[in-house]
Amino acid sequence: MIGSQDISFFVEVSRASSLAQAARTLNVTAPAVSQRLKLLEEKLGVKLIDRVRGAICLTSEGELLLSRATGILADIDALNATFMDQRTSVFGTLRVIAPFGFGRTYVSTVLEKFKTQHPQVSINLKLSDAPFLDARNETWDVIVNIGKLPDSAMIQQRLAPNRRVLCAAPKYLESHDPPNRPKDLTRHTCGVIRENEDDVTLWAFLSSDGAGAEKKTTYRVVPSFTCNDGEVVKNWAKSGMGIIERSEWDVASDLKSGALVEVMASYRLPNADIVALVNQKTLRVARTQSFLDLLRNDISAQTLNGWLRNPA
Repeated sequence: MIGSQDISFFVEVSRASSLAQAARTLNVTAPAVSQRLKLLEEKLGVKLIDRVRGAICLTSEGELLLSRATGILADIDALNATFMDQRTSVFGTLRVIAPFGFGRTYVSTVLEKFKTQHPQVSINLKLSDAPFLDARNETWDVIVNIGKLPDSAMIQQRLAPNRRVLCAAPKYLESHDPPNRPKDLTRHTCGVIRENEDDVTLWAFLSSDGAGAEKKTTYRVVPSFTCNDGEVVKNWAKSGMGIIERSEWDVASDLKSGALVEVMASYRLPNADIVALVNQKTLRVARTQSFLDLLRNDISAQTLNGWLRNPA
């Protein structure tokens, strides 16, 4: 028979890249981790982990245990919260998954404020290039997602609209006539960010058809510069390398300072709304609700300060 402590131990070990790293995380020695893992495998009668050149590799039995363990720990956490008056007491571990750029710039700051306001809460932030997909393998309370979501039965709360813009540096536009319509992009240098499996080279544009309706136009970009880090691509654009497509939250300050200039403003790009996905198991827990309130208020303040010029 294994208990909750065994499950917590195994989850921490499975997340580590090696037993030595797991030992540092658990604040014990590496031999102690090896011995406890051996005892756990003896209890279950199966091998859970293979070590290949020092790295941890889960066996099929280990994968099965991990898939069940994360859910069990979430249930235990939710049960503890229930019996400690979760409606008024903000405590426990708040687990948040967010995109790299937005998570680093905004979500981490809100979590810092949240921790200051609620010192009894432990915060756990994971930055990911595909937050929605991590829901299958991670224990989480809130996932912050930007852009289109697959059809999902998950509880969703819209935090803010998010306009997308095409922009380039004045230096680039001094030597290139600004594009006026999508087909003009043929003669321009463009850059894209490959953060996940989305088709980032197919740019969509919405414009008025003259009769009050919107017409959608798409253009396939052949990128001259790419990176999986949005900050790198934005900095390349600011140096004059070419035109990029970015969320307004990311380039608002650059547009205000003149480091970047919006192009093809007569065409509207589809919004990439900022949405919070909330774990149904911890939806009513005070720490989850308190964090969502703080995050929503913080984003609202950014909107009022001019982050979003068209909050429709």
